[in-house]
Amino acid sequence: MAKKAKGVANKSKGRSNAEYSAVIDDLVMGNRILYDQGVVDGYGHVSARDPRNPERFLMSRARAPGLVVAADIMEFGMDGEPVRDDGRPIYSERFIHSEIYKARPDVCGVVHSHSPTVVPFTVTQVQLKPIRAAFFYPDVPLFDTRDVAGWTNLLISNRELGRALAEKLGNNSVVLLRGHGNAVVGPNVRMAVYRAVYTEVNAKLLLQAKMLGGPINYLAPEEAAIMEQGRERPGHGTDRIWELLKSEAIARTGRPKR
Repeated sequence: MAKKAKGVANKSKGRSNAEYSAVIDDLVMGNRILYDQGVVDGYGHVSARDPRNPERFLMSRARAPGLVVAADIMEFGMDGEPVRDDGRPIYSERFIHSEIYKARPDVCGVVHSHSPTVVPFTVTQVQLKPIRAAFFYPDVPLFDTRDVAGWTNLLISNRELGRALAEKLGNNSVVLLRGHGNAVVGPNVRMAVYRAVYTEVNAKLLLQAKMLGGPINYLAPEEAAIMEQGRERPGHGTDRIWELLKSEAIARTGRPKR
């Protein structure tokens, strides 16, 4: 019995290590994809809930996303602080991630970016509505730091602001940050990255539609629900997009080192 129990434990540990390694690979590639797609530049960050411990999350040290490698990934607690502080610089807006993970147990991937076509929708009265982004339903709320902390530098640099942002996100997939950018979530890193890319794409499409003038026939919630149901169908959803974007990012930024 002891040998059998030990064997089961070893298999479980092996699966856990394999999952962890896969998440690290996706985090590194997610950073590079978002840079390659113009969603992030020298700023922005991606995180993943740690598959070994759901009360922790994984994110790079403070570094430009297009340069992130596996050795940059650090482990953080739900207080937003590193589990092992080794002196490396860390992102000041890590509280976006920690507070969203605390509020949303269904979320295992978070992206924060200053997505360039999205930012104008954070400072005008024009709502960011879905043309192709079915995940915009039920809503894309707008968070304003002034409502919580008055005059700031707009950064989500403490737990209070992170908590307020998570509350504004609610059960949605995207939340806008006034004059700043957005935060996008998903059940895994790949979905979060996919949604971040297509939030930018949808913003471009909406801007073009606005320039044409006249009423816009937006994606209906019923249509969006049907589209989202088929998103994980092999060869027809995020796996297909991830494969393409990954190959493009590697071609342009090189294959990341382990």
